[in-house]
Amino acid sequence: MYQENSERNSVHPIKFWRIKEEIRVLGVDDGPFIPRREGRALVVGVVFRGGFWLDGVMFTTVEVDGEDSTERISEMILKSKHLKQLRVIVLDGITFGGFNVVDIRELYELTGLPVIAVSRRMPDLEKIKLAIRRVKNWENKLKRMKNAGKIYKVETKRGKFVYMQISGISKEDAEEIVRSTSTRSLVPEALRVAHIIASGLRGVEVEEGNSGIIQHLR
Repeated sequence: MYQENSERNSVHPIKFWRIKEEIRVLGVDDGPFIPRREGRALVVGVVFRGGFWLDGVMFTTVEVDGEDSTERISEMILKSKHLKQLRVIVLDGITFGGFNVVDIRELYELTGLPVIAVSRRMPDLEKIKLAIRRVKNWENKLKRMKNAGKIYKVETKRGKFVYMQISGISKEDAEEIVRSTSTRSLVPEALRVAHIIASGLRGVEVEEGNSGIIQHLR
């Protein structure tokens, strides 16, 4: 995640009059990939009712260090049978498949769903600036990172914190959703399970076919 100087953090935010215990949350994380090598990385989306019940799983792929993560993730969501039930998207940060940076404002505009990008640690901004210059189209990637807005520190457990950036939602509503759905760890349960599934697919190669994603052992 990247901190910009502007205090803007959302575009026409959706107001949650009451956040239900079983709010449908989509957690999105990427699978293992080989850094700085051409190819595609698997992205896993997990639908949870609040922080308790698993409702579904969806998949897509993104180009490693590419430019298609916003488009691919939005397509995955819009084509899902769970779309009408979803209320919020929770991303594991804003980078997928290396430095394939999600524009969280555009993702909100494309899907109509508020976006919360969650990180377990405060990002090292200077280190990110240096690293991103090693990949193609780094100027566009840096712009998307700045576009993600202010980083907020959120206490999810007593004395334990995560960090978030938001679009399409108020800071207060985002904090409540993150806290209420983080039932078994410091992060929302949908995100924790998406990470487990994505990590478990280590050693699986993904390709695109006419019938969707093809997976096979390397």
